[in-house]
Amino acid sequence: MPSGVRIGSAADGRWLSLDPEYAELLGSEFGAVTAENAMKWGNLEPSPDVYAWTGADQLLTFAEQHDQAVYGHTLLGQNDVPKWVDPAWPAARLRTVLRDHVTTVVSRYRGRVWAWDVVNEALDEDGSLRDTLWLRKLGPGYVADVFRWAHAADPGARLFINDYGVEGRTRKADGLLAMVRDLRRAGVPVDGVGFQSHLQWDDRPRDLVGNLRRFAQLGVSVAITELDVRVELPETPAKLDRQAALYRQVLKACLAVTECVSFTVWGFTDARSWIPGYHEGYGAACLFDAALVPKPAYAALIDELRRLPPRSGGVSSPG
Repeated sequence: MPSGVRIGSAADGRWLSLDPEYAELLGSEFGAVTAENAMKWGNLEPSPDVYAWTGADQLLTFAEQHDQAVYGHTLLGQNDVPKWVDPAWPAARLRTVLRDHVTTVVSRYRGRVWAWDVVNEALDEDGSLRDTLWLRKLGPGYVADVFRWAHAADPGARLFINDYGVEGRTRKADGLLAMVRDLRRAGVPVDGVGFQSHLQWDDRPRDLVGNLRRFAQLGVSVAITELDVRVELPETPAKLDRQAALYRQVLKACLAVTECVSFTVWGFTDARSWIPGYHEGYGAACLFDAALVPKPAYAALIDELRRLPPRSGGVSSPG
């Protein structure tokens, strides 16, 4: 189990060669990286048994050159299944295709990826399993199967289940808690729970610490995996100050829970953020603006990291 807290960012490998300033900042400010899109199934395996490794390999090489840990994202995401996977296939074929993909990817990066989002966004808002191809054809046991296949391919990797809307005590979080408890009792190698944390500047999260702790009591690690705080445009100093307070609040919650091993922002610059393309009227979600100038949120994280005593193993922090 990794010690301390890894402070990381999601990254798009395309910009490592196209944008030297982006690459320099990623390499100097963060102790870990997550593949934003390069390791998703649809991107890695665009045709059956034909893998496009370049983007993921570039990110791994960059991380190793900069002494950064790599968090793999994701082995099975509900929105990332390749178009060539045919829902009409019989269950046995679908199971084989899924198993082969998980085994191939995890085996390739064995010993180089410290943790994986094994199953991503598996739950509906009421806490039940989302109605997906895998649930319909393979039944609810597909979640356990994917974890077991990943563990067999790399027993040393930490395996996480990851979702959004579970940062507080929601029905979805309750459902996730029950699922993880049941999986662990059945001997399924679930090592951690990832809390995506895509927030809005005027959100008021409640009991983040208590929620993280109740998951940790199951014997798993917890992690903030995809934090960003989108701002309603136009941005103003007041909105950016509130954004900074939210970033600080989430980091403080992670640092307050011994089992919180990783704190990852979902991109670090507004120039490359996914937010404007998916949330109309919102943007400015990251720690650095489009010109790579640090924002109040960056200063808030640095201040919080400097004022709190490091835990055993230290903190791999920006700055």
